[in-house]
Amino acid sequence: EPLEPSFVSVTYGAGGTTREATHDLVVRIRQTTAIPPVPHLTCVGHTEEEIDTILQRYAEAGVSNILALRGDPPRDRPDYDWSDSEFRHAADLVRFIHRFNESGRHPDPRGFGIGVAGFPEGHPATPNRLLELQHLKQKVEAGADYICTQLFFDNHDFLDFRDRCRLTGIEVPIIAGIMPVTSLSGMERMAELAAGARFPAKLLRALDRAGDDAAAVARVGVHYAAQQCVELLDEGVDGIHFYTLNKSQATRDIYGNMGMAVSRGA
Repeated sequence: EPLEPSFVSVTYGAGGTTREATHDLVVRIRQTTAIPPVPHLTCVGHTEEEIDTILQRYAEAGVSNILALRGDPPRDRPDYDWSDSEFRHAADLVRFIHRFNESGRHPDPRGFGIGVAGFPEGHPATPNRLLELQHLKQKVEAGADYICTQLFFDNHDFLDFRDRCRLTGIEVPIIAGIMPVTSLSGMERMAELAAGARFPAKLLRALDRAGDDAAAVARVGVHYAAQQCVELLDEGVDGIHFYTLNKSQATRDIYGNMGMAVSRGA
């Protein structure tokens, strides 16, 4: 909180498995801190009535932003049939939230700000990169106000993605997703969660030099992420979203490193 982040996002379990815990935490953050919470909301396993109830609760609590996602199917249902869902795509959820806003039921006349996901390295389910951008554009046209990207480790991937978005006619702010490597096991988990995240040789070489020294690995990860952030700010990025995985120390260390880098640059 002393670092005054613009928001803190709260994730949602696959298939809505952490639904109540997510809602309780979002309301708690809103009521007990000065940090605006941005809850994730997914399509999986929800009816329109359930989503409406969730939105009404958030509106009454004064929550002002939602990150609308398609979401992952439940782990115990690998053959999940999306055709059974009332919300088959994130764009459907965006449209529903937009209609909620237009109904005037949010105490803020602007309603919810709506964020959606973007994938600088490509969406794992859509290898056709041209089609992928059309899907993203559909989410924006449905009412999304900003894009928050999946994590990436090569800024060229993000900057090229941003340029391609602009060429496609996507003009909303694009927030870059940064996740520092804090452990080798965590890096392996990142690769699985991000479904194909690319780890540049430069990063891998630095981690290899750190060897089995856990503290050295964390220092490498923080330094690399801080350098990413400084470069992105120099390139005029709209914002940076840190994936903390409930561990804020790395985020705070990156913030400190960025401050030193900026002061030296000035």
